[in-house]
Amino acid sequence: MPNQAAGGGHRAAPVHTDPDDVSVLTALSALADPVRIQLIRELAGSADWTRSCGSFDVPVGKAALSHHFSVLRSAGLVEQRDKGPKRVNRLRRGEFDTRFPGLLDLLLRTDNAD
Repeated sequence: MPNQAAGGGHRAAPVHTDPDDVSVLTALSALADPVRIQLIRELAGSADWTRSCGSFDVPVGKAALSHHFSVLRSAGLVEQRDKGPKRVNRLRRGEFDTRFPGLLDLLLRTDNAD
């Protein structure tokens, strides 16, 4: 197993799920959490690959944030890659919209704000 120590070792590349392999139940479950909704909304308003995981102002710790991103990757919503010491993100809007047309549009509507 690659060295994933916090002291600067290499970590394993994230595993991504193709949106075509995601069930509607998995997608809806991933989008049911307020923290994940906030992450998706912030990514939707940002250019691809400009947001590192630590740049989101969410009320959870690092381990919980990592879990939330894992759920979003598993649902085909987010793609991540390492850029130096940071992990950067992009919303897979086009791919996800092809699989579930209109779902993200509903989630991102401003009249749906909590």
